[in-house]
This record gives sequence, C-alpha cells and structure tokens, in this order.
Amino acid sequence: MEYSTHFSFYLLTFSLPLLTFLLLRLHSSRLRRHLHIPPGTLGLPFLGETLQVMSAFKSSNPDTFIDDRVSRLGSPVFTSHVFGEPTVFSADHETNRFILMNEGKLFESSYPGSMTFALTVKQLMSLDSCEWTERLRKEYILVIEGFLTIPSPLFSTTYRRAVQARGKVAEALRMAVRERRKRENEGGERKKKDMLGALLDEEGSGDGLSEEEIVDFLVSILEEQDEIRSRKGKSEALQWNDYKSMSFTECVVNETLRVANISSGVFRRAMTDVDVKGEYNDHTSYTIPKGWIVFASSRAVHLNHDHFKDARTFDPWRWQAESRTENSINLFNPFGGGPRYCPGAELARVTLSVFLHHLVTQFSWVPAEEDKLVFWPTVRMQKGYPIIVQRLN
Repeated sequence: MEYSTHFSFYLLTFSLPLLTFLLLRLHSSRLRRHLHIPPGTLGLPFLGETLQVMSAFKSSNPDTFIDDRVSRLGSPVFTSHVFGEPTVFSADHETNRFILMNEGKLFESSYPGSMTFALTVKQLMSLDSCEWTERLRKEYILVIEGFLTIPSPLFSTTYRRAVQARGKVAEALRMAVRERRKRENEGGERKKKDMLGALLDEEGSGDGLSEEEIVDFLVSILEEQDEIRSRKGKSEALQWNDYKSMSFTECVVNETLRVANISSGVFRRAMTDVDVKGEYNDHTSYTIPKGWIVFASSRAVHLNHDHFKDARTFDPWRWQAESRTENSINLFNPFGGGPRYCPGAELARVTLSVFLHHLVTQFSWVPAEEDKLVFWPTVRMQKGYPIIVQRLN
C-alpha cells in the first residue's frame, strides 16, 4: 500500500509537467497556424530553455543564448520558454523601441516570479550595521540567488533556498515591527524620520496597515537601489560647468553603459495580441499572443557589430563628436525608454562623472586580488573588485 502511494505521488509529480508541456506544444502549434508567432522552440518539458539561459549567463559569454538563436533562426525576434513562461526574445532595436513606447497600452511590466531587492535598512528602520543586519544580509543574498531561476522547489535547490530565505527575511522584519511598536507603546523614543515610523503612524490612523501589510511593504520597498553616495574631495566642490566640460569622461560613461550595463534588458507582458514588424519566410510581421512574456534585450543591440564597429571592444573614443554617428545614438538606450524611462538617468551620469574625476585626480589603485566579471543575475564583479587605494601626493 505504501509503495503504491509513493508510486502514485511520483507519477503525478512527473506527469503534470509533461502534460503541461504537451498542452503548451499543442497551443503553440495552433498559434503558429493562426497568429504566426516568431520562430523558435519551447524546449524541454516544463524546463523549456531555462537551463540554456542560465548556462549562458553563468559563463564568461552571456550573449550566446540570444546570438545562437538569432543566427540559427535568421530572425532577431524569436520564441522560447524560460522560467515557466512562453517568452519572446527581441534583439531588434525597432521592436525594442516599440515595446518600450507602448508600456501601459499594449504591454505591462512583468518580471519572472522571482524576488529581488537590495537592503536599505538604514533608510527604512534607522538601524546601523550590526549582527542582526548582517544575518539579514546573508539571508538576502540567498534570496538574490533565486532571481531568474527555475520557479519550482522540485527542480531547483537554489529556488527552494530562496523561498526559505525570504520567509526568514519577512520574519526578521516582522520582529522589528513588533519591537518598534512595543517601544513606542511604552513611551520610548519615537523615530519619525524612517519608513517604518511612517508605516506605524498609518497603522494607528484608523485606516491603518496590519502587521503583515507593513512587512509586505518593507519587503517590496527593499527593491530600491542603495542610495547614491557622493564622493567629494577636500578641495573646492565641482560646479555644473566643470561637469559639462568633462567631454571624455562622458564618453567613458557612455561606453561603460553600453558594454556593461547592470541590466541587459526589460521584461514585459503582452496585454493583448500584439503585431510587431519582422521578416521571416514569407511574412513581414509577427504576433505576440496575449499573456506572453517579452524580453527586449538592449545588450543584444548594444553589442551588435552591425550597429557598433568592433562592438565587443571597450572604445570610449567612439562617442567623441567626430566619431559617433546618428545611427549609434538612436540605438543607444541604457536607461530604457517610454513611460518607464529611468528618471535618475542624468543624476547617474553626473554621479559617475564626479566619482571618476575625484578617483582619477586624487588616488591611484591596484587590484587587491584576482576577480572576474559575472552576469548572473546581474552584471557585476564576482568579489566586488577589491582594490588597494593610495592617495596621490
């Protein structure tokens, strides 16, 4: 009897993904006949091509997944199935622009069911670094590792750890909420300038937030980036005219954003059946079915040799006025586009330029140890690029 129960459980466990895959295959073939979706494949049952995506982005060359399919299929727009969803990848700048400009009309923001947030505990709860925040940070790292992984505890140990870690992060925040509420109810010092204080004020206002709502809000707001830290020397502060005169620094910033942007593209979900331009066989357009995910890859455009000469080479001089072309400017979109164009784009440029100015003019540095560039889940140096810094005389 026990053997029969176990057998039935395993049969059901492995049959459901296969059945789901077969239904998707059938649905996809019907869509191809009636809607002409982009060329491509749904890959393996349940997994789709998720393993291929992860393998590419965990290698030293993350571009192979898109490049190989564009080359094999002869189309910069293709169909795949990753992270549990049918997904259309676009390496075409016109299609990408169309997707970005139709945010809220034809497409809506939609990322894989993953959890990504950066801790800003100081801003949220007025807590300086301590043993508690360090434990929270370690759990947060496990959560980040679950970003863009297979969304199933059955197939992904990383995802299972991430789910468990997120529960621990939520519980730690829940304890912080209770501790703050207890202290304030006992007449202790009130900290009004952080986010948690504001949420607790809302909680007592009548329409207030429950403990679970406060925790959910804190987890969500943690998605925001770390605050930008300005670095100023002891000499006179830089003026706006100084920044505008840094023409070559601007070239360096542009080239850095082109070849090593922290984001390689954006995910969107089709709100309705959407027709996009594209030539394949005898057709001049594709249809992206309602509910499908779309990944508009800016990295694929920025590293395309047809758009940028020696595209895989770091060459700041390409951005000098006499070298850059109108075409390259139109193809360059490191901060997205449309209604979701990054509002901090110019602030980021200024911050990078000021930082580079002080770093180059006041310090010398050498690598403290060997490090390498990694691309999963975002572009970064694996060890954070530790350096030994020495102030110039």
